[in-house]
Amino acid sequence: MNRLFITIFTLLLCQCLLSQEVNQVTKDAKGREKMLGEITKEGFTSNTFNSWFTKNHEAYTPDETIVKKLKRKLKKYTITVFMGTWCGDSKKEVPRFYKVLEAANFPESKLRVVGLNNGREQYKQGPNGEEKGMNIHRVPTFIVYNKKGKEVGRIVEHPAESLEADLLRICRGKSYEHNYQIVTELDNLFQKKGETYITENVEKVASKLKPFSKSLKELNTYGYVLLRAKATSKAIAVFTMNTKLFPDDKNGYDSLGEAYFVMKNYEKATENYSKVLALDPKDTNAKTMLAKMK
Repeated sequence: MNRLFITIFTLLLCQCLLSQEVNQVTKDAKGREKMLGEITKEGFTSNTFNSWFTKNHEAYTPDETIVKKLKRKLKKYTITVFMGTWCGDSKKEVPRFYKVLEAANFPESKLRVVGLNNGREQYKQGPNGEEKGMNIHRVPTFIVYNKKGKEVGRIVEHPAESLEADLLRICRGKSYEHNYQIVTELDNLFQKKGETYITENVEKVASKLKPFSKSLKELNTYGYVLLRAKATSKAIAVFTMNTKLFPDDKNGYDSLGEAYFVMKNYEKATENYSKVLALDPKDTNAKTMLAKMK
C-alpha cells in the first residue's frame, strides 16, 4: 500500500513539475513580459501575449487549396518552433503558423514551441539549452522532422512564399531554400571541415559563399549568437568571413574586433578597430574601445 502511495505521489509530483516548466513568464530589465522554454497555445492566449497572438491569428486566412494538400502530407511529420515573444517577426508569423496547422488538422501534441531569450548574455538561448546544436540564429525558425527524427527542412524568420506553401514544398521533398541560406552553408562547412579549415582557407571559403551572400547582417547575427554562446573561436571565423565578403563595411571589423576583445587578444582587437576608423574616422565605439585597451 505504501509503495503504491509513493508511486502515485511521485507521478503527480512529476506532472506538477512538468507543468511548471511550460509557459513560464518572466520579465526583462524594462519590466516587459516574455516566455522562455516550452510554450503551448494556452500560454500565448494568456497575459500580455494574447494582445498580439489572437489579433494576428484571427487576421490570417491560409490558402484553402494548399491546406487541403497539406493535410495529407503533414501527418508524417513533427515540428519544432524556436521563437521569441519579444520578437516582431515571431509575433507575426507564429500565430499565423498555428492557424495553418489548425486548418490542416495537425495535432498540437506533434508541435513543440520553444521561447528563446533576448538578453545580451543569453542571446537567442533557451533556459535549458534547447537551441544547442540546432543552428538557431534567427527567430522564428520552424523545423520539420520526419518519423525518424531527421530534419527535412526549415523556414527561417519568414516564409519564401507563404507558411502553408513553404510547408507543403518541404513535406513533398521539393527543392526549398530558406532565408539566410549562407548561414546553413557555413554551418555545414563547420560540421564537415571544422573551424581550422575555414580559418586557414578564408579566401577560398568566401568565394564559395559569395553566391549565397546578400548582406553583412546575415552572418553578423550568426556570429553574435556564437559569441554569446561562448563559441568564441567559431564566432571569430564567422566575423572574419564577413570582412572578406564585405571588405568596405566597417561593421564587419567592429564585430571582429569585439570578438577578439572578448578573447583578450588585444593586438587583433586593436588591428580591427583601427580598420573601423580607417573607414570611418568619426566612429565613436572604435575610439572608445581603442582607448580602453590603451
